Amino acid sequence: MDRKKFIRNSILGIASLATASKILESCSKSDNDDSVTNSSTDGSCTVSPAETKGPFPIKTPSQLVLENIKSDRIGVALLINLTIQNKNNNCSPLQGVLVDVWHCDKDGNYSEYGGTSMQQTDYTSVHFLRGRQTTNSKGEVSFISIFPGWYQGRAPHVHVEIMTSNGTSLLVTQIAFPENISTEVYSSTNYAAHGQADTSNTKDNVFSDSLANELATLTGNLTDGYTLSKTITVNG
Repeated sequence: MDRKKFIRNSILGIASLATASKILESCSKSDNDDSVTNSSTDGSCTVSPAETKGPFPIKTPSQLVLENIKSDRIGVALLINLTIQNKNNNCSPLQGVLVDVWHCDKDGNYSEYGGTSMQQTDYTSVHFLRGRQTTNSKGEVSFISIFPGWYQGRAPHVHVEIMTSNGTSLLVTQIAFPENISTEVYSSTNYAAHGQADTSNTKDNVFSDSLANELATLTGNLTDGYTLSKTITVNG
């Protein structure tokens, strides 16, 4: 996948020209760097924590091969850059595996679900903020999205599943966000009405015992948007 090409074609839909320039510059540096973020130089690494797939997993992932998963959702621009590496091959990049991502919108709602006590708003017929990509030779995938909101009892997060090309699941995990950035985003226009997250990363029932291995690195700002970077390790 030509990451620079799809960002040029898609980023203007969710961010300013300044955002596009900054993110393209960041991706250009990444594309010229042959290293794998967070991988060990001695070939040792730890498999990323396995987490629950529910309660709102993708129902039709094969139909959601998308680079821009924003759809009609409004929010702060977010570029999700993931690197998948293989513990069973000296932590080298894992090429040709499927990566599914999904997360809630700014109000804490998921597409493909709703009309129930768990999520009152009915979004069963739409598919926003869900997508699938295949890793390149560097084990990388990228998704254009928005900063996720939150819902009761959970810290802000993104769900990820890595699968072989034939659909065999290698890992289901989740990604946490730095709380200082989440706090700033949730005080901004479009998010403020929903308020601040009611659960911290350390009190979250998913992240409380594994936060160090699931916390993403974020760069950027409210005006230009953010870039999320995370390396995920599987037994490939």
